[in-house]
Amino acid sequence: MTFELQHTDKASDARTGLITTDHGQIKTPIFMPVGTCGSVKGVHFNELRQQVQAQIILGNTYHLYLRPGLEVLRAAGGLHRFNGWDRPILTDSGGFQVFSLTGIRKLTEAGCEFRSHIDGSKHFFTPENVMDTERIIGADIMMALDECPPGKSDYQYAKKSLEMTQRWLDRCIQRFEETEPLYGYHQSLFPIVQGCTFKDLRREAAKHVADKGADGNAIGGLAVGEPTEVMYEMIEVVNEILPKDKPRYLMGVGTPQNILEAIERGVDMFDCVMPTRNGRNAMLFTYNGTMNMRNKKWEMDFSPIDEEGCETDKVYTKAYLHHLFKAQELLAMQIASIHNLAFYLRLVTDARQHIEQGDFVQWKSSVINQLGRRI
Repeated sequence: MTFELQHTDKASDARTGLITTDHGQIKTPIFMPVGTCGSVKGVHFNELRQQVQAQIILGNTYHLYLRPGLEVLRAAGGLHRFNGWDRPILTDSGGFQVFSLTGIRKLTEAGCEFRSHIDGSKHFFTPENVMDTERIIGADIMMALDECPPGKSDYQYAKKSLEMTQRWLDRCIQRFEETEPLYGYHQSLFPIVQGCTFKDLRREAAKHVADKGADGNAIGGLAVGEPTEVMYEMIEVVNEILPKDKPRYLMGVGTPQNILEAIERGVDMFDCVMPTRNGRNAMLFTYNGTMNMRNKKWEMDFSPIDEEGCETDKVYTKAYLHHLFKAQELLAMQIASIHNLAFYLRLVTDARQHIEQGDFVQWKSSVINQLGRRI
């Protein structure tokens, strides 16, 4: 994998770049739709390519490990061949999912023992077997196994957690270097910066990660309960240290406003379930604000969902989508998911264009306040 830094904004740390993988190129800043189980919920890959214009999607190691399982994935020739997505894929290590299983997991230096949320069966993740699992899944970008502590952890817990995450990273890198890709194309390993909301821990973590010389680096453990202002501060602290010639991935963030603020602070890659999850619950994101499509105000509104949006937005009206949600039709969730994902990709594409034009900060200031208002 390579990363070419193409433009930098003179008034901020925003930048554009080009990631090249064996499955294609990714123009940054980029939003990555979440395909947890090898599927972006409710959206066909044809729609992801043509309407959403997704350049890369995510899979999740924890969920794919449990279902369909490693035997199936290896026999299929990896996730790309199994699900038919021919563009880049990134896999989370599953750490966040495992550590969120409070009460049914046990954490030790060796790794994490947990029980499946599906059938209660017992499993054990280590840095080594997670690397092996991600080799079998075959994503272009693999994430290191880390502990994601709660956002309100105290200093001692955060420090102890970070120290173990750093030891785990060394074990991940060793295993990664000892093994080879299984399907004839290159895979990259991204370390993850942790440290909760403590500046000194974040600086220590960023320095530790930067020294590894990985193809790219991730920022984890944010948007997990801390105030947004603190999240932005942590991004600034970390990005002062992470190398500028490598892509920076902010994990699991967030709202359109979060994304623009993070782009301004030098982040290149994003993912979040919000576009699809909120879409399934009738919330649409637009440049004018958010719309609850169950509200009666849309019942007689026969204008397109979004006149500036994707093909789906122009075909269907607000009144029709309101009707589908009221009638509990599955198509409602599909239309809303396509719209939201297409909007998120449009947002980062517009950000890229304005960085190139040199007016990103002015443009961001002109749109950010209305993005969060309720229509």
